[in-house]
Amino acid sequence: MSRYKPLSDELDPCARQLVEQLRRLKDQGELTMRHLAAKTGYSARSWERYLGGTSLPPREALEALARITGADPVPLIALHEIAADTWDNRRAQPDVEPEPAPHEQEQEPEAEQEPVTLIGPTTPPAAAPAPGRFPHIALTAGVIALAVALSAALLLMLRLDDGVTQAAVAAPPSTAAASPSPSYTCRIARVDGRWSAGINEGRNDEMVYGATGADVAEAQCLLRRAGISPGGIDGMFGPLTLRAVKTFQQRSGLVVDGMLGPRSWKALRG
Repeated sequence: MSRYKPLSDELDPCARQLVEQLRRLKDQGELTMRHLAAKTGYSARSWERYLGGTSLPPREALEALARITGADPVPLIALHEIAADTWDNRRAQPDVEPEPAPHEQEQEPEAEQEPVTLIGPTTPPAAAPAPGRFPHIALTAGVIALAVALSAALLLMLRLDDGVTQAAVAAPPSTAAASPSPSYTCRIARVDGRWSAGINEGRNDEMVYGATGADVAEAQCLLRRAGISPGGIDGMFGPLTLRAVKTFQQRSGLVVDGMLGPRSWKALRG
């Protein structure tokens, strides 16, 4: 993982959570600052400020990062909207010295007046609060309350979404124990003049997004050999592998359809 500087303690909690999400997506996609600049249209220096918490990234930058990493942009946009409100409020507060209280202001000498007799008990008036103090406190408390409420709503939405996803992909009950996920090791070598990773015995079966197994792992190894990262060698044709396949097809002058057919296999094996 990349080494990042610690975020400032003065950073808003929602902005801090947004920056941590962006750092995690960058690391999972094995992206460098140059990759981010080339794929999102925002400069490497801009991404250094975004990932360092010194500048709030625009919404378009978040959508671009989510697109290239295959992530859901909705949680990022929700955090961005909350962080943008608190970010703007923090910078909109002017540094104005409070005016002196009424009893501290210089008073002009008053003309002599005739004494007035007061009827009934009298109570001295309470000192007026310093102008601008209580509105500032109320505004800050309101912003904090809004951020906490929106954060709680976002967490609830994420938990509900996770529950729906788990229910949708849950396997039917079975008496057999679940088998552990297979692990693959790339053993790149030239076999009969063709590149092989030694995983699928040289098969060139057609594959599409969502496929799993040894054939996918073979293609992932060969993509990595070609200098294009598919993520991990996990045998799952997911978003990162799909992006790597399209990049390879574009470099090789093939139809960019994201499918591993005979021509793509032939180009991968050299």
